[in-house]
Amino acid sequence: AIGIIGNVENLGLEVVGIDVVDGHIVTDDFCRTSAPNIFAIGDVTGPPWLAHKASHEGILVSEFIAEKQVSALDTNNIAGCTYCSPQIASVGLTEKQAVDRGFAVNVGKFPYVANGKALAIGESDGFIKTVFDKRTGELLGAHMIGAEVTELIHSFSLGKRLEITQRDLSEAIFPHPTLSEMLHESTLSSLGRAIHY
Repeated sequence: AIGIIGNVENLGLEVVGIDVVDGHIVTDDFCRTSAPNIFAIGDVTGPPWLAHKASHEGILVSEFIAEKQVSALDTNNIAGCTYCSPQIASVGLTEKQAVDRGFAVNVGKFPYVANGKALAIGESDGFIKTVFDKRTGELLGAHMIGAEVTELIHSFSLGKRLEITQRDLSEAIFPHPTLSEMLHESTLSSLGRAIHY
């Protein structure tokens, strides 16, 4: 939770021409290092320090070496999950990061206390927040605190990967009663159209 420093000391990485910056091996979007035919994956390559990122990198490298068609790694689409109580999950840019990068944003927020399923299971603490590009409707980020958010964040990760828009999400039909309805409500909130809050 506080960060990881790669075990890169005294391995002779500089001898073979592998660049290390701030204690992490530098890689490109296909996990290639600066040394020909040497790849690096996982925590040693820097943030995000997540098991699911490392696993994906291992598969990506194996398929890349086998000359299969693979897509470059985009860490902006990787969800971060903190398994505490309440759970925390996020993907993409925060509102501040988006604004700092020059985006005009539409932000939506929906509280757990306004969701029937959350009330029914006794988990009314938390919220879901969405950040969209005001001009294009692109989903820039999503942030959640509450019960089972680590199970909900994948929808926004997939949405970012597929370049889903604010309109796409607002017109989707979510099952009721579910916690996932809050993804829809947060999107509607970003448009000033939340129904249940």
